Amino acid sequence: MINFITKYFTSLWAFITSPFRALWRAICRVFPPREFTVMDIPRGNVYTFQQSSFWRFTKFCGKIGLVIWATWSTYVFIYHRPMLQHRTQQLEEMKSLHARQMTDLQTYMEKYNELTRNLNIIDDKILNASELSESEKQNLMNDQLKTWGELDFLRTRLNEMFTNSDYAPEHTKLSELSVDLELTRAENAELKKRNTQLVEQMQSVAAADAQIFDTVSKLATENIDALRASMNNINTTIASLGLTQKVLIRNANKFSNPLVGAAFSPIEFDKDLDPKYQKLADDLELWNGLSKLDRVLPLGAPVENVRVTSRYGTRTDPFTSEQKKHRGIDFAGKIGTELFAVAPGRVVSAGDRVGYGTTVEIDHGLGFTTLYAHLSQIMVTRGDWVRPGTVVGLAGSTGRSTGPHLHYEIRYKGVPFDPTKFVKEE
Repeated sequence: MINFITKYFTSLWAFITSPFRALWRAICRVFPPREFTVMDIPRGNVYTFQQSSFWRFTKFCGKIGLVIWATWSTYVFIYHRPMLQHRTQQLEEMKSLHARQMTDLQTYMEKYNELTRNLNIIDDKILNASELSESEKQNLMNDQLKTWGELDFLRTRLNEMFTNSDYAPEHTKLSELSVDLELTRAENAELKKRNTQLVEQMQSVAAADAQIFDTVSKLATENIDALRASMNNINTTIASLGLTQKVLIRNANKFSNPLVGAAFSPIEFDKDLDPKYQKLADDLELWNGLSKLDRVLPLGAPVENVRVTSRYGTRTDPFTSEQKKHRGIDFAGKIGTELFAVAPGRVVSAGDRVGYGTTVEIDHGLGFTTLYAHLSQIMVTRGDWVRPGTVVGLAGSTGRSTGPHLHYEIRYKGVPFDPTKFVKEE
């Protein structure tokens, strides 16, 4: 045994705790840690928070416990109501039967006493029958026989009432029913108390739900309006790419990377619920899509001091003096001017290109890339993840260039387009 422990485990404690560690690893696989990102839009900061496996597992156990408790309480309450009604009805029937039997018993006893008294009178008359005629004696004898017959009948009925097994246990059953009834009433009272507490809690939850719903709805509406206002400036540009804001929002909700977080899972509610919840879920989905677009799209200038020297479109080529299409925007800048990433993304190219000189290209997702050309120095490497504001290179005059500047392109699916609206040039 000791050889086994020393062979497969570092210590006795490791051997003892191995089942618990295995269980914890299983829990961590089912409830892996999750990260969620919060964007501080006014300051442009991104905060990432993490929910540990222990927190997620504890929250799951709490929810399961609450559901089990509510289900059990509801089941017990629903089950005992018909049982109480049945027991009450059964008790009333027993009481009614007992009352009838006691009435019969009293009637039989009164009749028995009456017949016994009559029989004594007849016996006395027969004993003193010397002055009676034969017919009167015969009548007395007949009355005596008749009274005896009635007494025998009453004795039989009384014996049945006191000795019949179908009758005697009725008192016992009646007693048991009374005890059961009291117990059921006590249980029902406790269940009613719990149900009242549950109703009060549900009312509190409903009030909190209404307050939270109103707050979240207002917040979602305000943020949606603000984000849409910022997106309106580029609507004409994205339309020229064959896109719509709706398509971009849908694609943004499905998009994920380490810098912008996971994809958004749409929330769907039962159609029988209040439609306001589904509307709120749709607004949250829209808000998330617009917020992610605001972070993912390369919106903004790649230099601090924006001074455009050549715009996108047809221009006179500085080398051949012919009319050629200029596929980006040129920003003035000295050699060594810092050039910034305008949105989170991954560097897909960092090196020399024919005509462009030293370049850096960043993939921001959703088909959008940015290209920095004529650099004097590259500050990133291929495969790096960059955040907004990361210095990706320094301005220069490499490649086909007449002087220090930055040639900046924004491409959709590899094709350059006019980036003026995206740059938000003042």
